[in-house]
Amino acid sequence: MGEQMMNRRDVFAATLAGGAALSLAAKPTRAAAPRAATASPAWVTAGDGTRLYVRSWGTGAPILFLSGWALSSDMWAYQMAALSERGFRCIAFDRRGHGGSDDPGRGYDYATLAGDIDAVLTALDVRGATVVAHSMSGGEILRYLGGKAAAGRVARVLFLATTLPCLAAKPDNPAGVPAAAFDQMRQQFYRDFPQWIDGNSDPFVVPETSPLMRQWIKNIMLGTSLRAVIDLNRAMTAADFRADLRAITVPALFIHGDKDASAPLAITGLLASQLVKSAKLVVYEGAPHGLFVTHIDRLNRDIEAFARA
Repeated sequence: MGEQMMNRRDVFAATLAGGAALSLAAKPTRAAAPRAATASPAWVTAGDGTRLYVRSWGTGAPILFLSGWALSSDMWAYQMAALSERGFRCIAFDRRGHGGSDDPGRGYDYATLAGDIDAVLTALDVRGATVVAHSMSGGEILRYLGGKAAAGRVARVLFLATTLPCLAAKPDNPAGVPAAAFDQMRQQFYRDFPQWIDGNSDPFVVPETSPLMRQWIKNIMLGTSLRAVIDLNRAMTAADFRADLRAITVPALFIHGDKDASAPLAITGLLASQLVKSAKLVVYEGAPHGLFVTHIDRLNRDIEAFARA
């Protein structure tokens, strides 16, 4: 049992992406992502002056999509294109240091990131939103929900392939990963982040995922500031959200793949869902961390059903 636990920890520490790690295509080609006819990008200024790039597609009940570690709002193209045609206003923004947003070199703590969410929802006057939070962004929406500004703006939260509740090993969290393992992983980021992505590529998707789709996701990651990559990883792997999860008062749904090597179900989604009163956990058989591109149709149906509940 001890050896099995150590092997699981080693795999988790080696492949934790909260985002992605995708292999190179023979010739780097950016895969075309679907665009809704009503796409209307804009910028919102956060409290410290950082400009955040925002997409708002469609009209109707709002769905806010929050991106995983090292990924921008581009990752949600296959959800936003479909759902914006089904009567929803689909909103996503690039986290600071990602995509089209400013790269201020600071502000990668959860309090600031929660403030960025508030800036976007306030500027767009969003109320009663369904929030879909992939991977590390589950912590961002939790910290936002803990503040007074959240009142009325969020109706429900879907935690997708979450890294919650607590990744680091502690006396009361023995299933976590030792801090030294995360430190070692970040040393690879400092030396060659693209190579780290390639070396940890396969578990993020499924064998049927096309080379162009893999390259498209890799391109998104390579557009992220290295300062953001490192600081966000440090914040994510050190955070403890167990108390935040117990305090949730809005309906919560957890969707997780049983083949998620980046955030293994047994120590993330399963534990996190048990801390939320009346939360529901849906497990996708055979799904990896990148289920937003490997299980598009099923995920879109589940998001729509949850948003209409």
